[in-house]
Amino acid sequence: MAVGGGELEVLHPVGGVRMAAVSAGIKKPGRLDVVLFELASGSVTGGVFTTNAFCAAPVVLCKQHLAQTPPRYFLINTGNANAGTGMPGMQAAQSCCEALAQAAGVSSESVLPFSTGVIGELLPAAKINAVVGAALAELTGNEWHKVARGIMTTDTRPKAASTQLQLGGSTITITGIAKGAGMIKPNMATMLGYVFTDLAMDAATVQALAKQSADKSFNRITVDGDTSTNDCCMLVATGHSGVQFAALAAAEQQQFIAALQAVFIDLATAIIRDGEGATKFVTINVQGGASTQECLQVGYAIGESPLVKTALFASDPNWGRILAAVGRAGLQNLQLDNIEIRLDDVCIVSNGARAPGYTEAAGQAVLSKAEFSINVSLGRGNCNETLWTCDFSHDYVTINAEYRT
Repeated sequence: MAVGGGELEVLHPVGGVRMAAVSAGIKKPGRLDVVLFELASGSVTGGVFTTNAFCAAPVVLCKQHLAQTPPRYFLINTGNANAGTGMPGMQAAQSCCEALAQAAGVSSESVLPFSTGVIGELLPAAKINAVVGAALAELTGNEWHKVARGIMTTDTRPKAASTQLQLGGSTITITGIAKGAGMIKPNMATMLGYVFTDLAMDAATVQALAKQSADKSFNRITVDGDTSTNDCCMLVATGHSGVQFAALAAAEQQQFIAALQAVFIDLATAIIRDGEGATKFVTINVQGGASTQECLQVGYAIGESPLVKTALFASDPNWGRILAAVGRAGLQNLQLDNIEIRLDDVCIVSNGARAPGYTEAAGQAVLSKAEFSINVSLGRGNCNETLWTCDFSHDYVTINAEYRT
């Protein structure tokens, strides 16, 4: 199941980026499961990574390599997370970096490894190493749709976004892909996300924009409240447009930042639309908070409540579950009389109780839609936050019960 259309838009090539997707038979013969990105010399890369203490071997190695030298290749595999595998897992990830480095004529530190799939199984490095030559031979500048498919696991459809804008007298391109459908509360980014631009930026700017954009997109989504061991989101600036971010006027810089964030949000919300078993795409708006943190506390209390999520699946306007989630979010000195809750424009709670004009029919009409919003006004301050979630269906349980079988 998935919510909304699944057709990918036009995906623009990014100068300085080549890509390929091949099959190594990691989990299923013939399935695309190894993706390679080649970054032109001079490209600048930033990234954000999972905060899970059991972060996977490729995450550890990726962060080490990123700190040592500018990356030239991203080597991505699906079907195996190489997490919870100890030193053998580190050795397997390093083996893949070395195999690609030798074939490409670069240092192994310039290869960043990424893995996603089943946790606790050792990466079949030999299978990946056997196909790196084929991946190098197939590198091309515009296979976004293919590589977006190549990083999928339980996803039902590929996820990609692209935009172009005029800055500094030139056309600037931003294109990205992502994967993820379950084990989603990124707490930094998403399962895997890669965004590329041909604008030139220094390392500090790339890293700052990677974190800033992830915080307002991938860090605002939840399917099930679980933070993966393998989450990562990378931003690459190749500089091939010839336009320097630092040389742009302030207004143009803000225009680029807005366009970049829009691509991040498109990718993040595509994950929620394709959440495992999802039938509803839900935007949660929390307004009038005293801080960003308490807005997020309320939003996630609603978005991660199994009782709320199952009611959403049933199109059951059981508004008491939403009210209870707000009440247990941990806000101090919450003034109930100030709280208002709406489903789209239908007011369900005001002055701490059921809104006088609310009817079950009106609430059910909203929840029967595939896309709607839950809007909470706290009346405590001027902070507002938006996050995105989905419902829990029978299929979510089935997908995760049968994941390894």
